[in-house]
Amino acid sequence: MSDEGMASAPVVTAAQIARLAGVTRAAVANWRRRHDDFPPPVGGTAAGPLFSLPEVEKWLAGQRKGRGASPEVALWQFLRSAHGDDMTTALAGIGSTLSRGGPGESGRVPEELSNLVEQLVNERSAAQLFEDLVSRYLASVGRSGAQAVSSPRLVRAFAHFAGTADGSAYDPTCGIGSLLLAVTGPRTTLLAGQDTHPGLLRLARLRTGFADGPLAQVEAGDSLCDDRLPDLRAQLVVCDPPLGQPDWGREDLLLDPRWELGVPPRAESDLAWLQHCYFHTAPGGRTLIALPPSAAYRKSGRRIRSELVRRGLLVSVIALPAGFASSHNMPLLLWELRRPAMPGDEVRSVRMVDLTANDPDGPLDPAPDQVADVPLINLLRDDVDLSPTAYVTTGQPDYPGEYAALRRALGEQLRELAALLPTLPPGPGAGTMDELSAVDVSDLVQAGLVATEGGESISTSDQLDTDYLRGFLRSAGNTRRNTTSTGTHRADLRGAQLPQMDIEQQRRYGEIFRELGDFERRIKEVAKMSDRAARLAYDGLTNGALAPDATREGGK
Repeated sequence: MSDEGMASAPVVTAAQIARLAGVTRAAVANWRRRHDDFPPPVGGTAAGPLFSLPEVEKWLAGQRKGRGASPEVALWQFLRSAHGDDMTTALAGIGSTLSRGGPGESGRVPEELSNLVEQLVNERSAAQLFEDLVSRYLASVGRSGAQAVSSPRLVRAFAHFAGTADGSAYDPTCGIGSLLLAVTGPRTTLLAGQDTHPGLLRLARLRTGFADGPLAQVEAGDSLCDDRLPDLRAQLVVCDPPLGQPDWGREDLLLDPRWELGVPPRAESDLAWLQHCYFHTAPGGRTLIALPPSAAYRKSGRRIRSELVRRGLLVSVIALPAGFASSHNMPLLLWELRRPAMPGDEVRSVRMVDLTANDPDGPLDPAPDQVADVPLINLLRDDVDLSPTAYVTTGQPDYPGEYAALRRALGEQLRELAALLPTLPPGPGAGTMDELSAVDVSDLVQAGLVATEGGESISTSDQLDTDYLRGFLRSAGNTRRNTTSTGTHRADLRGAQLPQMDIEQQRRYGEIFRELGDFERRIKEVAKMSDRAARLAYDGLTNGALAPDATREGGK
């Protein structure tokens, strides 16, 4: 392949080849060593080589290995290799290309990319292809910068609890437009949004254009400090705002008309976003906004929460399970507000919904014992705590049945644990391992003999046992080398060393390390069961569900 062709061809890592072929990364490393015709690296480093995707696919086909990359996977890998982590720019470019009806504009799109796009557009519509690529982007977005993009789980929750907009829909932090598209229905007349991220706005405009739905108006800027749609009053306002903004412009906005419930304190940017959304809500319209749990009980926001309840504007608060936010794993609350259509239209109670114990990918409809309708007077206490967990009483466990089952299961687990712990005879003496020749793990990494997958170190060589490697990485010496002066342990292989042994000796050690690992995992399971049994016993004994065993002699 020519240098020019190599530069434009998509590249893949060894891990991506493994996923493409449906094998482990160690198998890919073996192919590289054993097959002289395996495609050589075209870039990267010795520890992280990059390979030409077309050459790898050709080799796999010749060897009848793997499943072959779909055109969509090849297109995604091409974009990833060309743009790295800047996938918003990559998607905006491909979206612009698709919106013009095809690759077109000769010279602007590489031939390899043009062929992939044409092949995919023949299989599905340009709009569907673009959404499929956006879905890949949402699935791959990392923690860094993820707060600007709502997670698919949260989008699903908004669609479930907000329904579709009967009229106009507005999102003041619209990102790539996911929430707006989720609440678009046959009677939606306008999608309005604003955001500070130009790259995300380009995607939002492309997505709303592909959707072929209602008119869309997406503006650039900070909605709090530079409201570009001041006259908009929407039937449905949805918002997943940035959390914990230390400087949201309070000093310049003290007299702003949006603060109908009071000027938000400096530390309450969440309540500033809530009031901004409510300000843009039409009479009879609704707001649904995602807020952190602390917004429901922080002392600094008590006055605004009190006004919200007293005026009958808060309809419901829904506590979602952990795993709905993009940038953290804390639970989220959905607050639903309604602007009264006329005097006397205010709510008389607030529906509290606690879904925190649910599977985040499970149904969102609450069970009867996960809901409580709380009169306003019960919320207007000193703290004005709006946390659903403070009002929803979940069903009580079956104390006698569950405790008896746990006790039986613990007895079985403890009997099995004794057999799991390996018998170990005396060794040659403490410190004798230090006398063996050692090899630096960093050298093994550099040579491609050790890699990391899912946070775990693995061997990619037949001459190095993975369990032996992992066991000795946990030795006291390696732990000391990877512990800082402040006592923090680093997951860093650069300072680690392994004693040199032949493969048979490694496997004997590896087998024992594997048994110890199984023992540790079972111990953790037993600890969880023990904790649950103890908590059931304490709670059951103190609430009357359980009683002391009268048949025990002498109280024993």
